[in-house]
Amino acid sequence: MKKILTFILLITLWQIIFVVLGNDNYILPSPKETFIAFKDVLFSGEIIDHALVSLKRVVVGFLMASFVGIIFALILGYFKKFGEFILPVVEMLRPIPPIAWIPIAILIFGLGDTSAYFIVFLGAFFPIFTNTFFGVISLPKIYSNIALTFETKKMIFLKKILIPFSLPYLFIGLKIGIGMAWMSVIAAELIGAQSGLGYFIQLNRLLLHTDKIIVGMILIGLLGYFLNKIISVLEKSLIPWKK
Repeated sequence: MKKILTFILLITLWQIIFVVLGNDNYILPSPKETFIAFKDVLFSGEIIDHALVSLKRVVVGFLMASFVGIIFALILGYFKKFGEFILPVVEMLRPIPPIAWIPIAILIFGLGDTSAYFIVFLGAFFPIFTNTFFGVISLPKIYSNIALTFETKKMIFLKKILIPFSLPYLFIGLKIGIGMAWMSVIAAELIGAQSGLGYFIQLNRLLLHTDKIIVGMILIGLLGYFLNKIISVLEKSLIPWKK
């Protein structure tokens, strides 16, 4: 109920701002105009095609980043001596925003999906790696001592102790990572793509269709929200002890 009231409040505030700006403004369309634009692009299938392309790029790049980031974090966290050599390089690359890599991605991979996968990978990798790595190194020493006392095999230690302990940290990284992946793909599509929601917004900016721009922005927010919810559901199923 609270979410519905919040949604109604936002629509009301939007309408008030539209009225204050005046009916002849070219900046902000009314909620009614936006709804009509949404209906038009939805029934024509235009927005669906772009949304599916963006979702594919996000899912592929995010899954690659998750796999590499988690494995990399487990290795560097478990073999601390090895991690001391690699971590400075990771920390140097981490502050570079994904959008700064777009020109290089276009030069190497050209326009299209591959460069978008690369940008999404970079956007999602660092939060996933950082949080998982922090979870691995946060394991209390007593767990390692007990495992040594009982001569626990390394694979059993990883499967039964280290990974379950790191799961809450890992899912924090996944939630941040999916948000970064979604923002990264939109930025990549704004600059170097000919399809996707970012391209849809850029095209309508050039055509001065502000109502369709708002439609694209709303759809980006909704899809990002549902992707985050999927990870939350997965988190509850894998970490039932976490409230």
